[in-house]
Amino acid sequence: MQQERADETPDQTLDRNWAELLQELRVVQTGVQLLTGFLLTLPFQQRFSSLSHGQRTLYLLVVSLSAGSTLLLIAPVAMHRVLFRQHEREVLVAVAHWCALLGAALLVAALVGVNALIFDVVLGGAAVTWVVVAVSAAALLLWLVVPLWIRVRLRPAQ
Repeated sequence: MQQERADETPDQTLDRNWAELLQELRVVQTGVQLLTGFLLTLPFQQRFSSLSHGQRTLYLLVVSLSAGSTLLLIAPVAMHRVLFRQHEREVLVAVAHWCALLGAALLVAALVGVNALIFDVVLGGAAVTWVVVAVSAAALLLWLVVPLWIRVRLRPAQ
């Protein structure tokens, strides 16, 4: 949980953290829901039957990752409904934080997998390795390394 600002109470901090988290989830939920919806239509396409056993296995893994990500990224909203007016904002913010992080991790895995599947179907071979490395590196850099670097740079000297 974020530190309190000097001008806010602990309850105000929780409210602000919850509002910020919900805004972040709104952004990512749309993307993961579109990805999952797109993936769920693929077996009904004519070319799907031409996929190899390995490609079908990768497809099922990607669908599972995308569905898991969707569940985790929507879970905070469902939890809020169940816990509404129960005065459990602190627990809700903490659990929602971890749902968002785990949902993002599964989303990265799904994005890597869907790119691997597409490159395998279209180009095959070494292209799959390159796209897996490229997408993984980009996600690692943009979603973890850069934010942690910024966090360390902004931390006051002790």
